[in-house]
Amino acid sequence: MSTAAHRPTGQDQLWSVDEHLADILATVRPLEPIELQLPDAQGCVLVDDVVVPVSLPPFDNSSMDGYAVRVADVAGASEEFPAALDVVGDVAAGQAADLLYVGPGQAARIMTGAPLPAGAEAVVPVEWTDGGLGEGPVSGMRARSLAPEQASGHVRVYRSAEARAHVRAKGSDVKAGDRALDAGTVLGPPQIALLAAIGRGAVRVRPRPRVVVMSTGSELVQPGEELGSGQIYDSNSFALTAAARDAGAIAYRVGAVTDDAETLRSTIEDQLVRADLVVTTGGVSVGAYDVVKEALEHVGDEDEAGSGVEFRKLAMQPGKPQGFGSIGPDHIPLLALPGNPVSSYVSFELFVRPAIRTLMGLEDVHRPTTRAKLIADKALTSPKGRRQFLRATYDDGTVCPVGGAGSHLVAALAHADSLIVVPEDVESVEPGADVEVVLLG
Repeated sequence: MSTAAHRPTGQDQLWSVDEHLADILATVRPLEPIELQLPDAQGCVLVDDVVVPVSLPPFDNSSMDGYAVRVADVAGASEEFPAALDVVGDVAAGQAADLLYVGPGQAARIMTGAPLPAGAEAVVPVEWTDGGLGEGPVSGMRARSLAPEQASGHVRVYRSAEARAHVRAKGSDVKAGDRALDAGTVLGPPQIALLAAIGRGAVRVRPRPRVVVMSTGSELVQPGEELGSGQIYDSNSFALTAAARDAGAIAYRVGAVTDDAETLRSTIEDQLVRADLVVTTGGVSVGAYDVVKEALEHVGDEDEAGSGVEFRKLAMQPGKPQGFGSIGPDHIPLLALPGNPVSSYVSFELFVRPAIRTLMGLEDVHRPTTRAKLIADKALTSPKGRRQFLRATYDDGTVCPVGGAGSHLVAALAHADSLIVVPEDVESVEPGADVEVVLLG
């Protein structure tokens, strides 16, 4: 496992938040590219630029149901003096129009998306015509098969049209040779649609990372079960699994593991086959039952010097105890987070989310930050030498703390959409002060 050049030494040394994060990002590498079919590529990051092979739309086509006409033939048309044109044929979407020609005094009935026939210069909506029925303006296009005996082969047009009216020009969306998507683009529904529209059935991407999340603690009970004495519900594994998916990963939640080092080691080893990253929560402090530390502190990868899992104290609040390293023959990265709900979630945002985004191959791996005016009833206090992260709500340049400083207060976390950052050298922040804010969503 690689470490930052300025790494502190000594068992009781504190790592800064930046040092710990730099060490993680120096170790985690983007996943190898693979080619995926479009339905499987959603959420993945594009490896190569995509160039448009064919213009969109590939031909001039109608944006309305109506009649393709020459502009001169409908100039000055009105309900009192309609333009009477001979209908020379129909053009439907998906039908070639190269055999149809609209000459002077003629029109072709055309459907939305159908190619504009040669000779035509504009499309008049069917609502501007009598639909070929000779009974005044109609409200919509009639199917030819419904009343073929009523179609006279003529149409009256009650309004004029400018050149190219209701015509989608060839290449008006994108032109052949244009860059459709840049490498590094996350493929969402609109991007998948564009790839399909230009004929790409598969693309080369970095796959979504597979993240295994597990919580530890004999006191943990799964939601839906009955609590016994001294027990609490396992919320961390659910929160972190959801957070991993939100970050772009495929996440697998493992039920809480009891406080037994051998059981934990065995469980982690069983999960490595489906993991690009392992995240544990709980058991990383200095208590007698801190099972993650007990199970992994002396476990190394036998064929890579310096690898394994190292447990650290960080100069931050919440989230002082952290663990990071790699495990197994494939050196799968593992991040061990504290067990208190707020500590766990803040640690995820600061360290795990950037690791996931790095695995995806993204350049910008961090949540956005901004500056905001602090709205509070009294000054915020912060421990000396620690970078504090306070749950908050952000609104148009102002930020307000939510809940207390306790790392177990998960209810307040549910109402927060940001974190106030208090630097290590600041012990008090007055109301109205300008503060750094991490935006969570």
